[in-house]
Amino acid sequence: MATGMIVKALSGFYYVQTEEGIIQCRGRGNFRLRQIKPLVGDQVEFEAENVTDGYILNVFERKNELIRPPIANVDQALLVFSALEPDFSPLLLDKFLVHIEANDLTPVIIISKVDLLDSRALTIIESYKKLYEEIGYTVLLTSTLQSDGIDEIVPFLNEKVSVVAGQSGVGKSSLLNSLQPELNIETNEISSHLGRGKHTTRHVELLRIGGGLVADTPGFSSLDFSNLEAEDLSACFPEMDEQASNCKFRGCTHTSEPKCAVKAALEQGEISESRMKHYLQFLEEIKNQKKRYDK
Repeated sequence: MATGMIVKALSGFYYVQTEEGIIQCRGRGNFRLRQIKPLVGDQVEFEAENVTDGYILNVFERKNELIRPPIANVDQALLVFSALEPDFSPLLLDKFLVHIEANDLTPVIIISKVDLLDSRALTIIESYKKLYEEIGYTVLLTSTLQSDGIDEIVPFLNEKVSVVAGQSGVGKSSLLNSLQPELNIETNEISSHLGRGKHTTRHVELLRIGGGLVADTPGFSSLDFSNLEAEDLSACFPEMDEQASNCKFRGCTHTSEPKCAVKAALEQGEISESRMKHYLQFLEEIKNQKKRYDK
């Protein structure tokens, strides 16, 4: 028996990366009865007579698991947003960050097309960069020129399993092509009717880029809060989570409770008004979602 990582799943076959190369495997016959579904990113135990005829015998415990894309053991998410066309959306960024925090991933925020901005708009983007860096996030600015800013991204990929996510139509596949041109990942033009990009990938695959592995399928295509409870939301805002233990009431939602440390930090400027506004918006969304489910 040998061990390896599943790097591609396609048509019932699992392609397992080992030190000797890639072995094509099928899942063990009783996996379905045991409700075990191997995922790309899984560390597995397998046996194989040759490179095209292997069987996965065991799937090792996962540290995390994403639903969209279906992938396991992810270390980080590259969040790709554009400064312009489409305009940068801090609301959408915060929504992505909540999902990333909830899945225990490390985000790397990438804001592209900064070379298209005038000085006033660039100042606004730089203020957002400062805000998110003060929270503790990594923020990288890139331009429309493929080489400008791309080299900064490469060290963050080293020895990591990454997914790419972010605004629709910002060129996530183009970013991967810039990082490793020989990949030639297929991209589509932005759909003007839908106002969002289309993605052509039909299976999940981990591609070796910059010393790490990157999923070629955009992550977090669904951004609802169905798996998040209202009382857990503030833990997905690191600056709020840091203050929450000082609140008078356990399970404080930082809305109307007295002696709330988060609201005090907001008044002192330690938490940004825009982040608090988004937190309250997401909290309302979660509560409304639960009401619909409870009917």
